[in-house]
Amino acid sequence: MVGDDARMSSARSVLVTGANRGIGHAVAQALCRLGWRVVVGARDGEAAASVAASLGADWVAIDTADPDSVKRAAAEIGPVDALVNNAGVLLDGGTDPLSVPLDLVERTLAVNVLGSWRVCQEFVPAMVERGWGRVVMVSSGTATFHNGLFAGAPGYSVSKTALNGLTTMLAAQTRGTGILVNAVNPGMTRTRMMPKAQREPADAANDIVAAVNLPDDGPTGAFLRGGEQIEW
Repeated sequence: MVGDDARMSSARSVLVTGANRGIGHAVAQALCRLGWRVVVGARDGEAAASVAASLGADWVAIDTADPDSVKRAAAEIGPVDALVNNAGVLLDGGTDPLSVPLDLVERTLAVNVLGSWRVCQEFVPAMVERGWGRVVMVSSGTATFHNGLFAGAPGYSVSKTALNGLTTMLAAQTRGTGILVNAVNPGMTRTRMMPKAQREPADAANDIVAAVNLPDDGPTGAFLRGGEQIEW
C-alpha cells in the first residue's frame, strides 16, 4: 500500500509489475537502491506486501489481465514517473505453431500484450500531462525478426513480438512529450519461467534499470540489450 509520506516524497516513483519474484523483484531492488520510490506490483497482494517490506518499498495488488484490478491499482497509487511492464507468462513451451492449444495462446496474449497495454493506458497519460516519464517493456530475444521467432513457444514469441510493436507505437504517440518508451531483451535469465538459464536476475535487471534511467535525450522506440540498441 502507499502511505502519505510516500505520496509526498520528492523521489521519482516507479511501478514494477510482476515484482514479487525473478527479474521484477531484482529490478525493484535495484531501483530502491538508486533512490526511486518503488511500487511493487503483483497479482498476489500478500506476496507484493512481503517483498515491499523487505525492500522498504510500497506495494499494490495488480492483475494486469483484469481491467478492474488495474483501475483499482491506478486509483490507489496515483500517478507514477516510470513504469516497468514486467508481468508475463510462458504457458506453451515445448509446443509448435501447428499444434499449440489456442487457449494457451489467448491467455498468453491477455497478459503479455493486453496486460501491458492496459497498464500503459492507465498510467502513461498522466506522464504526458506532467511532461516526463519512462516506460520499459520487458521483451524477449524469442520475438525478434532479426534472429527469427522461436517456434518452440509460439504463443509466447508472438506475444513478445506484439509487445515490441506496441512499444514502437507508444513511442511514436508520445514523442516530444518527455516520455521515452523502450523494450528490453533481458536475455535467457534464470527464473521460475526458465529455471535452467545461466544469467542471474540481477544481471538482467541492470539492463532494465538502465532503460528506466535514460537521460532526456535517450532513445525512444528502441529495442535494447546491455545498454545498446539491437535489431527488432
